[in-house]
Amino acid sequence: MAKFKVIISDSETGTSKAIELEETRAVPLIGKRIGETVDGTMVDLPGHKVQIMGGSDKDGFPMRPNVHGGVRRRVVLSGGVGFNSPTEGGRRRKTVRGNVITDEIVQINMKIVEKPKQPKDKKKPKEKKQKEASEKETTPQETQAESTSETSRETKSDES
Repeated sequence: MAKFKVIISDSETGTSKAIELEETRAVPLIGKRIGETVDGTMVDLPGHKVQIMGGSDKDGFPMRPNVHGGVRRRVVLSGGVGFNSPTEGGRRRKTVRGNVITDEIVQINMKIVEKPKQPKDKKKPKEKKQKEASEKETTPQETQAESTSETSRETKSDES
């Protein structure tokens, strides 16, 4: 059965986390292509939308978006995923995996595209209003206490 290690990156915070999907949890990802956006509930992120960015197979060959199908192929590359040319303009035949997720894929890379919308809580403004009201209530009492202490000081200074 399929077993995937899914790496989910959050570009806003710069963090990433790894999740292992096995058996029935991994089945919905089979047949998906690089670039597709899927629901985050597949990878324990309810309310999120994640995009498949790539991956690699059991032997470490990278998935390449322009190689169609889920097969391993030897293609001539001049740059991009799976090949870095030592010389400018160099080309070489390399083995890469297609852009479809199959049982042979081991690692899948994803990024968060859309986060859940935060509902506006009406409780928070009420709490703030209550706090402000309680501060206003304490303020007159404090000012009265301060004014009484000042008048007692004045009377003591007058007496001396």
